[in-house]
Amino acid sequence: MSTDLMPNRYRPGEVNLPARDAELIARRDAVLGLSYRLQYRRPVHFVRGEGMWLYDPDGRAYLDFYNNVPSLGHCHPEVNAAMAEQAARISANTRYLEPRLVDYAERLVDAFPEELNRVVFTCTGSESNDLALRIARLASGGEGVIVSSYAYHGTSAAAAAVSPNLGDAVKLSPFVRMVSLPGPAGIPESQAADFFEAQVRSAILDLNRRGIGVAALLIDSIFSSDGVWVDPPGFITGGVAAVRDAGGLIIADEVQPGFGRTGIHMWGFERHRIVPDLVTLGKPMGNGFPIGAVVGRKAPMERFGATARYSNTFAGNTVGIATADAVLTILQRDQIPQHALAMSEQLRAGLEGLAKKHRGVRAIRNAGLFFGIDIGPDEIAIPEKRAMALGVVNAMRDDGVLISTTGANEDTLKVRPPLVCQAEHVDLFLATFERAITNVAV
Repeated sequence: MSTDLMPNRYRPGEVNLPARDAELIARRDAVLGLSYRLQYRRPVHFVRGEGMWLYDPDGRAYLDFYNNVPSLGHCHPEVNAAMAEQAARISANTRYLEPRLVDYAERLVDAFPEELNRVVFTCTGSESNDLALRIARLASGGEGVIVSSYAYHGTSAAAAAVSPNLGDAVKLSPFVRMVSLPGPAGIPESQAADFFEAQVRSAILDLNRRGIGVAALLIDSIFSSDGVWVDPPGFITGGVAAVRDAGGLIIADEVQPGFGRTGIHMWGFERHRIVPDLVTLGKPMGNGFPIGAVVGRKAPMERFGATARYSNTFAGNTVGIATADAVLTILQRDQIPQHALAMSEQLRAGLEGLAKKHRGVRAIRNAGLFFGIDIGPDEIAIPEKRAMALGVVNAMRDDGVLISTTGANEDTLKVRPPLVCQAEHVDLFLATFERAITNVAV
């Protein structure tokens, strides 16, 4: 496991920078907290975005194949217009009657299985997971939370305490149990479901023996921070059943896979043929505007609401709702998930062709337009694989295409373009990737 909290980052003294950027970095360092880090060895400086592109102060365009937040593309004009129109009228909270709040809530839950028919709004994915944990603990009577071994679920105190990805200095809750995934453990797909269920049952046994009980299994259904371990579809179902048998709830963290990212389905959990008890939403919900939500079953949501207060001043504000409503309209009207699936098939085919030519591509995994590409042949050591992956990322950055890394060893490329990418963008990505993998190949 990598001990560097952000391997793909700027380190002072490694590269020569233009005076303009060096001065700005010096000003950042003099005023911002040390937890801020700049991405890429040579930091990027952007002044505007449009669709698939980001532009630096000199007008150079960079193709964004990393950013899942503006899932409809940077500065989508229809989304921006909805945001501006509402901001020009009023920005109010959920304690006042507001028809658009109810209209959007109805539309949003209609996009889910019928069992999931209640929604509470938040501002971020972290807040969504924080709230979902509170609901699950109240509804179940347990405290224990089961997560994957390199999961990331947010930055609030409660969410960070269930996020092994954040590093050893961020202490996990003593009520957390981590489970290994079959893919990273080298388990064949035919045995994946049994392996995962056994891991979950072992965690449940330990939590119960210690008198903690089980509140929830909290999963990102494409396990993005673990390295995008998406297959086989349905391998989590036995673990889900085990948690429910133990009285716990299932929380699907859809901040990464939700809103059509997987192509086939609107929500990542649908790919695994489950219906969770609570679903947490964030980033792409507002195409960059900070809005999130917890969507859930009536029983746990109403039990929580009847016995605990939850009032968030900015969550569900009218500007955020107008923005999110525009995003949902475009996703459904323009059949964005179906388009994303077509683009993912083109990208997958291109990557598989390159893998046959270049030993540096070890494996390719994806669900729709979220790809994990393992870099480095099996026979080389993990640090060498990580160095290769970072070399590819930074070579592509210098060539005008943005991606990053993920996984416990940071030797997996994370590729997740906005869902509106077109065939010519896929072709440009593939050409740039081939140049990079050729230059860093062992």
